[in-house]
Amino acid sequence: MRFDLVDLRLFLAVAEVGNITRAAERVHIALPAASARIRGMEAGLGTALLERRSRGVSLTPAGRTLARHAQAVQTQIEMMIGDLSAYAKGLRGRVRLVSNTAAISEFLMPALARFLADNPSIDVDLEERPSDLIVEAVRQGSADLGIVASYARLDDLEYRPFRPDRLVVICHASREKPPGSATALSDLLDTEMVGLTSGAPLQEHIIRNAARLGARLKFRVRVPRLDEVCELVSQDVGIAIVPEAAARRSGQLAKLRVLQLSDEWAERMLFVCARAFDQLPYHARLLAEALQSGPAAQQAG
Repeated sequence: MRFDLVDLRLFLAVAEVGNITRAAERVHIALPAASARIRGMEAGLGTALLERRSRGVSLTPAGRTLARHAQAVQTQIEMMIGDLSAYAKGLRGRVRLVSNTAAISEFLMPALARFLADNPSIDVDLEERPSDLIVEAVRQGSADLGIVASYARLDDLEYRPFRPDRLVVICHASREKPPGSATALSDLLDTEMVGLTSGAPLQEHIIRNAARLGARLKFRVRVPRLDEVCELVSQDVGIAIVPEAAARRSGQLAKLRVLQLSDEWAERMLFVCARAFDQLPYHARLLAEALQSGPAAQQAG
């Protein structure tokens, strides 16, 4: 029974996407060859690794065991390549980074741009997901690093401060200011709102907190990006809950009133997380250190 590295890469891709066709495309293998490799692994082991269904595949218990070991092998190879890259110029490395909406839209790009400019032999695969799914991806090894909000359950992961991230309420500057310097989500439930499109992790987080109050937010319109949310609020379409940095970056600040959101969940810290920082591949360790080197992260720590 022999598995080569292509077999393991293919099987990890199948485990992640739940579809042999898409997995074959991801690892650049023709579908018939990919199917043959999967069948060969199953024949070599004498057991099924996948449950075939009309809409894709899922892992059997044996498949989950193989995926766990395949991920460990891949991580070790990446660590080896990364450690050797210190001695071999031009040897490329790749880091799998998964981040939530707030970090990507407000904080990550400057830090990531500096890192990539300083490390031309390192590539980064960046994906946006909700914080709870990011934690699962890091835990399972399908991501090297994650950037998550403080509400995520990080019990079995290592994590370090990235940036503080406060959520605020924005409305048109002409609207009457409510009493006090802060307002709660419970005060906004009857107010028409502007939000991010369905599935946006930040918006889903706000919706979940409204649901805990037994309420459903009243959206007039939902748009893909935070700068579009701020633009619509500046035209008095409705109010919105956004990261404070997004409101101040929007270019619409003169037309907006910014109010502190008093709910406890509005005071957030963003964390960089990993299964174990000292066991990361070399290139991922470099990125983790770079993400923690900003002044805001140092202040938070």
